[in-house]
Amino acid sequence: MTAPPTTPIRLTELDYFVEGMDCPTCVRKIEGALERTPGATNAKTNLTRQTLTLTLDETQTPRAALEKTLRSLGHEPRQLNGETGQTHTPRAWHATKQGRLVLTTGALLTLAFLFGLVEPGLAVWGYAAATVLGTWPLAKKGVAAARAGDPFSINTLVTLAAIGALVIGEAAEAAVVVFFFAVGELLEGIAVGRARSGIQALAALAPKTAFVLKKGKVFEVPADTLQPGTFVQVQPGGRVPADGTILEGQSSLDDSPVTGESVPVFKTVGDTVYAGSINTDGVLKIRVDTAASDNTIARIIHLVEQAEASKAPVARFIDRFSRVYTPIVVLIATLTAVLPPLLTGAGWSDWLYKGVALLLIGCPCALVLSVPAAITSGISAGARRGLLIKGGAALEAIGSVKTIAFDKTGTLTAGTPKVTDVVPFGAPESDVVRLSAAVEQGSSHPLAKAILAHAQGADLPAVQDARALPGKAVLATLDGRELAVGSPRYAQDRGALSAEAERTAQALEQQGKTVVTLLDGTRVLGLIAIRDEPRPDAREAIAALKALGVRPVMLTGDNARTGQAIAQDLGLDVQAELLPEDKLRVIAALKGRGSVAMVGDGINDAPALAASDVGIAMGGGTDVALETADAALLRHDVHGVSDLVQLSRATMTNIKQNVIFAVGLKAVFLVTTLLGITGLWPAILSDTGATALVTANALRLLRWKGSRA
Repeated sequence: MTAPPTTPIRLTELDYFVEGMDCPTCVRKIEGALERTPGATNAKTNLTRQTLTLTLDETQTPRAALEKTLRSLGHEPRQLNGETGQTHTPRAWHATKQGRLVLTTGALLTLAFLFGLVEPGLAVWGYAAATVLGTWPLAKKGVAAARAGDPFSINTLVTLAAIGALVIGEAAEAAVVVFFFAVGELLEGIAVGRARSGIQALAALAPKTAFVLKKGKVFEVPADTLQPGTFVQVQPGGRVPADGTILEGQSSLDDSPVTGESVPVFKTVGDTVYAGSINTDGVLKIRVDTAASDNTIARIIHLVEQAEASKAPVARFIDRFSRVYTPIVVLIATLTAVLPPLLTGAGWSDWLYKGVALLLIGCPCALVLSVPAAITSGISAGARRGLLIKGGAALEAIGSVKTIAFDKTGTLTAGTPKVTDVVPFGAPESDVVRLSAAVEQGSSHPLAKAILAHAQGADLPAVQDARALPGKAVLATLDGRELAVGSPRYAQDRGALSAEAERTAQALEQQGKTVVTLLDGTRVLGLIAIRDEPRPDAREAIAALKALGVRPVMLTGDNARTGQAIAQDLGLDVQAELLPEDKLRVIAALKGRGSVAMVGDGINDAPALAASDVGIAMGGGTDVALETADAALLRHDVHGVSDLVQLSRATMTNIKQNVIFAVGLKAVFLVTTLLGITGLWPAILSDTGATALVTANALRLLRWKGSRA
């Protein structure tokens, strides 16, 4: 017996722009419908971009059926990529479906009012027409939401209230209710659009074309075709087309569009440049290091979009609350309308009117919008200041940390050893530096690089017979003299270290500095002290964290003496000589005293970043650190850590204000409605007004500039 043929699975990756998906309720309604759609998996919605991505098995649900479901919910889907290759261009508010609804219902409302001045009988029909026109799309959305498992949606509440108002003969107020609700939904869409514009502005930073160098000639090509290894030329005033490394030239680059750095940064051969940065003066030859899809701007946009899809705990609480709250509101409104007439013989009309008003007051629009509006604005404001936050949960957590642990090298310090002191003994200081650099020429040791960098510009003599004694010294011959650059112990073993030189070396080492000696045979010519110095802003940034009530602590694998010296200079506690697993142990102990954030930039920091409550990667850090962290600082600036704490706290304050606006207005109108002071249109105005206040308050965060703006 032959088995029946099986239908092959047809999995399709779909990416839609969903018109009108501009509030958290819309997102929840769409996600609920997709959960009940056979073959729809991996569905992800993005409120800010108004997009929906999913994997669809078209043997179970054809694409056309999916799009029909979305339309039944009141949303027009338009495919962004895929087979149609279409892209979405944002439309002005008056060209959207919601905008047209507001204009139409507003026009009918105005006409009905004007007819009422001439013939009151005609006005009733005008108000009724405006009510029906405005309620019809809401009713369709309400029915679709009920089918998707949400029978008490906002659309259902407003539909019931509008029909109830018509039934009791309040057509004028019903029309005003529907109009105000349409305006409120339009405001939500505009608010999301404002937050979205900041991300679109990021995408526009990178130039559309680039000037490629090939065989001595310059060719203009689309910037998105650049591949790693390509050489490009950037003229003064031009934007860098891709992330890369300078091969020739030097210039000051304005990185502010990408990192938020307010002052142009001087860069030369070997320095990294970002796509979108503005070249201010010199001609640069740059090697492209990343493709357009993986440059800094693309990564920022990707991280921000991921962040907006991640809800903060407070947002999840508001969602759960609204799902319970709305049915309770419907029950209370029903009891208000029915019980007094049944139990006391009161007039049905008055209490039905109050019940309908309570339905409108109970609409949780502003309450549901209060959190995501603030979170989206906060994340967007941070991205524009070089602070990348990977979600609402991270943004909420950063502001509540009790301790922030810092890695030392590359985080609190520059990560590059520098000469701090030159102490001559029997030779001019310039000769000590010049001769030491001559001996160290060609060495790749970090200490040798520090000495050579300090001697930059000096005329270095040529030495012969250069050789190294591992762990002790580097030796070379100059004009028959044997010169050596080595440790104080090496000089002591040679009997060359005087008592004065030894005391000086010990004093410098107590400051956490590495000391090398320059010897001419058995005579010390001078000492050179080298240290990886703290970043210029580190001390001020640590003080700012303390002022915020956060305890800073340094965790380092460096020796205890160096760690203690740096920590004492910066004014924070330190634990030194830690291996990566030791940092995990310390993080776990610190978490016993409250939530902990970890700031680092290296591969060895990744475990600690992941183990902490909030991981923060410093700018320029490794990809591993950036991927592991919950937040990233694009600038090499420790102040970004305190800025993150302040942004988080500003966002949480904004959320609390929004909740107070949303709940407070409703509480006031609830009392006045039950007392018979206010009616239907003030009831819906309480929700629309709260929505407007919440929106405007959340958008204030977009103007947040940080502590050192």
